[in-house]
Amino acid sequence: MGITITYVIIVIYTVALLLIFFYSLAQLNLLINYLSYKKRIQIAPKFNLLDPREIPFVTIQLPIYNEEYVVERLLENIAKLEYPKSKLEIQVLDDSTDDSVIDTAKHIEALQETGLDIVHIRRKNREGYKAGALKEGLKLAKGDFIAIFDADFMPAKDWLKKTVIYFKDSEIGVVQTRWGHINRDYSVLTRIQAFALDAHFTLEQVGRNAKGHFINFNGTAGIWRKECILDAGNWEGDTLTEDLDLSYRAQLKNWKFKYLEDVETPAELPVVISAARSQQFRWNKGGAENFKKSVWSVVSAKNISFKTKFHGVMHLLNSSMFLCVFIVAFLSIPMLYIKNLFPQLGWLFELTSFFILSTVILFVCYWFTYKSIQGSSFDNFVDYIKIFFTFFSVALGFSLHNSMAVLEGHMGKRSEFVRTPKFNINNLTDTWKGNKYLAKKLSPNMILEALLMVYFLFGMYSAVPLNDFGLFPFHFMLFLGFGYVFFKSLTAKA
Repeated sequence: MGITITYVIIVIYTVALLLIFFYSLAQLNLLINYLSYKKRIQIAPKFNLLDPREIPFVTIQLPIYNEEYVVERLLENIAKLEYPKSKLEIQVLDDSTDDSVIDTAKHIEALQETGLDIVHIRRKNREGYKAGALKEGLKLAKGDFIAIFDADFMPAKDWLKKTVIYFKDSEIGVVQTRWGHINRDYSVLTRIQAFALDAHFTLEQVGRNAKGHFINFNGTAGIWRKECILDAGNWEGDTLTEDLDLSYRAQLKNWKFKYLEDVETPAELPVVISAARSQQFRWNKGGAENFKKSVWSVVSAKNISFKTKFHGVMHLLNSSMFLCVFIVAFLSIPMLYIKNLFPQLGWLFELTSFFILSTVILFVCYWFTYKSIQGSSFDNFVDYIKIFFTFFSVALGFSLHNSMAVLEGHMGKRSEFVRTPKFNINNLTDTWKGNKYLAKKLSPNMILEALLMVYFLFGMYSAVPLNDFGLFPFHFMLFLGFGYVFFKSLTAKA
């Protein structure tokens, strides 16, 4: 191995490690914000819904696309919301291209007969995808406030009463609630997705919101002030995460966001790995697209503090951490041999401690978010250790797939908005098999993931002749992670 290539590998490896470390420090700061915020008594102006003069008009938007398995459940649930009918409008923004349109129309007609103000809005094409549908509905919306729910979300009856009240503060542009998971315990895949989302919806959303840093509307289970949407430039479909895009444009215009951790909105997690792949790809590519679109606006903004800018940049770089993790993982085996061939560079390998420290920081941060939902008993802590390392391994296994999404986002490669198929999975006895929306083709990344599984098995083997077992646990987790993703993809065939 030439000395030039050696130093190139070391530099790339070091930069990726440092970016991961800075990300973990940002998470630690969010934890401090989160814990201090939880101790405060929260006082905020609220609408008095007992006074008819203070009840605002709300439009609920339900963007759907080929949702045969969940649309009836969605409409029945939304119809149960407790709110004066004279101040409520429901828009079903239906871009469907299959026979589900017929059943949806029948359900809507039945609800209209009960006196509910519900309309079925159809477009000639899917221009702008979800963002385009929301924008089209906004033109016709009667409400001053726009609540949005994806097809798999099931808000409680009193959801509007708990959320719309905070718009009494005229500076608030968005109220966002925490996602719950109706099928958390369905499988290992759903448990680790719930684990990751819980960390976002506690540590990150509360930690940022507590100090006035930028947060994001999560695409669903929240309400916008219509004036805020229009003032920020309306919905745009030039990224795959239109929610993050509009959130940043609104906050750069000084609109405040209110996050409600205590209001949970249950939804369904993807139960098949192909569905999780498509969702992860869209989220991570969209995150990179929004970094490219918004980072300079954040950095150059005159109306926000340095700390808010730092957290904004780290937030926009969220998905890019997968690329950093993949680089560190892939280069860790060459680094193992460089350490053996060039003992004079031994001091450089102390850098590995940055990754260990980053992992420890994340372990501590995620424990506080886990116990806030699951409890802090000894048994829960033991369960937490299991789920943390399972999550960590599978996240490593997804790092190639998500890195490709991130690279596409940074390079500006456009792609279609691929919806996540819904299954109507509520308990362990329900099955996803036979779902007509499942991807029929295997992911082309599977071959590379299988090769990477073998590659990290070689990394584990290398520890023996080199008598260096420092990276053995890391390579073992990578081997398990890529193995899980590969074999799950192969056996699910979806």
